[in-house]
This record gives sequence, structure tokens and C-alpha cells, in this order.
Amino acid sequence: MSGLFDSYRRRIDYLRISVTDRCNLRCFYCTDGSFCHLPRSQVLSYEEIGRVVRAAAVLGVKKVRLTGGEPLLRPHLERLVELLSGVPGIDDISLTTNGVLLSSQAALLKEAGLKRANISLDTLKPERFAAISGRPRLDDVLAGIEAAKAAGLEPVKINTVILKGTNDDEVLDFASKTRDEGWHVRFIEYMPILEKDADLSRLVLVQDMMKQIEEKLGTLEPCLMASGAGPAQYYRLPGACGTIGFIRPLSECFCDECNRFRLTADGRLRPCLLSDNEVDLRAALRQGASIDELVAIIKQAVAAKPERHCLPHVSVSGRQMRQIGG
Repeated sequence: MSGLFDSYRRRIDYLRISVTDRCNLRCFYCTDGSFCHLPRSQVLSYEEIGRVVRAAAVLGVKKVRLTGGEPLLRPHLERLVELLSGVPGIDDISLTTNGVLLSSQAALLKEAGLKRANISLDTLKPERFAAISGRPRLDDVLAGIEAAKAAGLEPVKINTVILKGTNDDEVLDFASKTRDEGWHVRFIEYMPILEKDADLSRLVLVQDMMKQIEEKLGTLEPCLMASGAGPAQYYRLPGACGTIGFIRPLSECFCDECNRFRLTADGRLRPCLLSDNEVDLRAALRQGASIDELVAIIKQAVAAKPERHCLPHVSVSGRQMRQIGG
């Protein structure tokens, strides 16, 4: 059996790469309020990222997603996309972004080889957007969504974290966008990774969102996404061109089917998002490690992938989400 497998015989073919720990928003559930950034000397260069991806491709990794922080803050990101699109075996390069800077970069990224974009958006209300993110940039995000569609970065998916008492009154507004404007919306359960003692008071369960949608907008029919489905379960409202996806890391753990690992901006391999266990790859890169040596380190990291995450019983507090490339 060829390919990359962890200790639980899960095939690992998807690498998420954080290209920066910097972000131009300050979403309160994503940061603890501290904004000390990595020195630039500690952040992997595009060439170093390319070497890691070449080694991962040798092992059968086919999909790469660029994340952050906010990846579009990294200058000339299209150069990295072009570099990675030339790696034999890599057939899908995608991006997760807050969308603020996307309108001016979408076409360049598509031309360089980017296939798809996921855009984080938790509210459709300008004042609430500023309250959640610390910045009044909703119009920029909406422009980024339209630019991504125009550039052909389809399907453009909207990632929405629903929080009780914050934006849970907008579930129907987002769901209606899938019917009225063809949006692909993914509702994501809140993950309390910043608290030492997990606080679930903000959690809105997927089953409650589904009940609310079906009571007001109609029956949700299961459907499939053409590409990049990941852990989401997808549905469609009657007459809708768009889809509604649900990601439930707490109410329905999807670890049994997890196929991914992560590379942090400072060059550490993280086999599980919700575990602080990491393997240092940057030191080997800067000591001139060969592709075979990098392959061996990747195998070591993947072998350490846990069977499942421990939320909500144990919170992950070693790094903020912007530092590990959620």
C-alpha cells in the first residue's frame, strides 16, 4: 500500500500551510489579545515551503491549502502559488482568507494556479463585523467574494463561525444567500481552543442550526460538493443553486476521516490542529536537508498524529489559531 499513512491507517494526502502569523483583523475568538509576531527570519521562505511540498508530494500528498494568519498579507503570494503548482503530484492548491485584500489579488492568484478560495465571514452587518473583527472592513470582504467568483476560484466557500449571543440571529440570513445569490456557506461550530477550561457557553450546535433553517426556509436535502468537501456535510435548500455545509468538530467528531497535517509559518509540522505536538522542520531545512531527509521527518510527524482530538475536555492553548494555520 503506497502513500502516506498515520498510525491509525488513515491516508494523509492534504497539507495546510500557514505562510504568515500576521493578520489584518482581530477576531476576538481567534486571538487572546496578544499580537507578538514572529521575526521574519523565523518565517519560512517560499523556496523553503516549496522544498517541503516537494517532499510531501513524494509521499503522495496531492492537496495544498495556503492559510495564515492572513495569507494575503504575504507579499506576492502568487509567486508561491506558481511555485507549488509546478510540483509534480500536487493537483489542487486552495486558499483560506478573510477576504479583505482579495479583490485586488484574485485574478493574479487564479492565473498562477490557485483553484479555489474559502473566505471567512461571520456577519453580514457592518457594525457587527467591526465589533467581531476589530476592523470596519465588511465591504472589502464582500468585494473579495465577488472578485473570487469573477476570477473563477470556484466554488467560493464562505466559512461562518456561529456564536451564541453574537451572530446566531444571522443563520437564516446566511442560509438565504445560498438560495438567493448562489453562495456556498459552511457553518462551523465554535472551537474553544484559547481557554484553559473549555467554555461552551458560546457554542451553537449544528443540529440547532439545521432545525432553525428547516423551520423557516424548507427541507435541507443532502448533496455533494464537486471538490474540496473536507469534513463538511452538505445540503441544499429547495430551488437553491448554492449549498449549506456544516462542520461539527464538537458535536460529531470527524477525526476518523482526517486526511491532513499542517506546516506552521515558522516551519513546524503539526499533525493535528487541536494538539500542541509539533515536529521542527525549519532547522533541517536550513541545515541543507535533502528531500529524502525531509521525507523522513514528515513521516515522523504523521506517525505522531493522535487518534482524535480532546476537545472540549482539554483545550489547546499553546498557540493561537493565527499561529498554527487553522
